[in-house]
Formats: sequence, structure tokens, C-alpha cells
Amino acid sequence: MTDRVAPVTAQPSVGLALRSLLRADVLVLLRSRVSAVLSILLPIVIVVVTSFGKVNRLGGAAQVIGLALTLGLITSCLLGYSLNLAHDREVGVLQRLRVTPAPTWTIMVSRLVVQVAANLIGSVIVIVVGSILHKLNLDPGQYVMMLGIAVLGAAVFLALGQALVALVRTSSAINAIGRILFILLVLIGLLGGTGILGDTVKAIAQWTPVGALMNLFTDAASGTGWADQDTSAVIACVGYIVVFSFIGIRWFRWDSR
Repeated sequence: MTDRVAPVTAQPSVGLALRSLLRADVLVLLRSRVSAVLSILLPIVIVVVTSFGKVNRLGGAAQVIGLALTLGLITSCLLGYSLNLAHDREVGVLQRLRVTPAPTWTIMVSRLVVQVAANLIGSVIVIVVGSILHKLNLDPGQYVMMLGIAVLGAAVFLALGQALVALVRTSSAINAIGRILFILLVLIGLLGGTGILGDTVKAIAQWTPVGALMNLFTDAASGTGWADQDTSAVIACVGYIVVFSFIGIRWFRWDSR
């Protein structure tokens, strides 16, 4: 009697699994009108509206473009990414992906890469449109620096969104908390940075995600060169990425139960 040997199923390579996931995530993103609106339309509206002299009360062209880029990143990453991830967890998409031969880490990497790429494309559009409407001449080095800051900012808010999904189970609660965080971050980062709320709040605002990114974007767009506040802003952003990424990885759950 001959023993039958069970056939061995070859595991797909990491590259193949990652390419398949990237293709699927890109298709999902292209079909999501909300993501496109969050990442592109809102910043474009800001740069268009503020191009009228009588309406612009936010400062110079560099500040306006920095504001538009920052709001585009925080809405698409903190709100859009976290809600999409929470929804997929609730309907069981993440659980079904988890039992596929693809390594678990590739599932999250694919989503993050696609989100960062979408933010980069949106940032390019905002920078080009903003520089034209506000008559701001940027050299290639400034474009590269601003895109690098956009990647840094996307990483900050994606890490924050990942931490939010890790700590909160339901998408409705994530939606509510995300909106509250959005308002707090924008108010402290923008109003606090102007000094209206006092010198103490102004000093704190420089270290918030919005305040740090606004300083980086503004200095890069204005061409004033690298300053001490830019070094502090980069340190703050890296710190946020490390802390929130740790929380988002350590306490993340693949199901909402």
C-alpha cells in the first residue's frame, strides 16, 4: 500500500503578493470619490479662494499654500485613511485578507504606500496651482523640498490615523473622534501659531503636527532657507511618527470584536 503525500502548495513570493495588493488598493482608491475630494478638492478650493486679494487674510502666498497642503494631508490621512481602514475591519475585509497566503505586513504596507502616493499627486497639483494663482516662483529645489515635507506630513497623519483605529473599534466612534482631533489640531496649530491665544499656546503650537508642517511648508515655499524652527519641526514630526506608529502596530486588531 502506497502512502499518499499531500501536495505542497507553493507560497507566492512577497513581491507578487505586494503587487497584487497594490493593484487592488489602487483600484479601490480610484473608485473612491471621497478620497479624491479629501486629498485634492479642499486644498484647491483654499488656494483659489485665497487668490483674491480682498479675501486673503491668512498671510502671504507661502503660508496659504502651506495651509492648503497641510489640510489636504490631515483630511485624507487622518480622516479618510482611518475611516476606510475601520470600515474594512468591520465588514471583514481585513480578516479575509489575513487568511490569504500574502504576509500580514504586506496588507498594511500596500495601503500606506497607495495613500502616500495619492497624497504626493495631490500635493503636486496643489503646489502647481497655488504657485500660479499666487504668482509664487518656485525653483526645482523648492518643489523637491515641499514634496519631501508632504511625505513627512503624510507619514505623521497616517501614523495618527493608524493609532486611532488601533485604540477605537467602531467606525462611527472613529469618525466622531477624528473630526474632534481635526478641529483641535487645526485650531491649536493655526490660531495658536499666530499668538492670538497667548505666548504659551504659541510655543506649544510650534510643536503640534499642524504647526510643525506649516512652518516647514512656509519656509520651503518662501525660500528663506533652513532655520532652527525647521529642525525642531522635523524632530517633532519624527517623534509623532515613532510614537503613533508604535501604538498603531502594538494595539491594532484585525476584527472589531
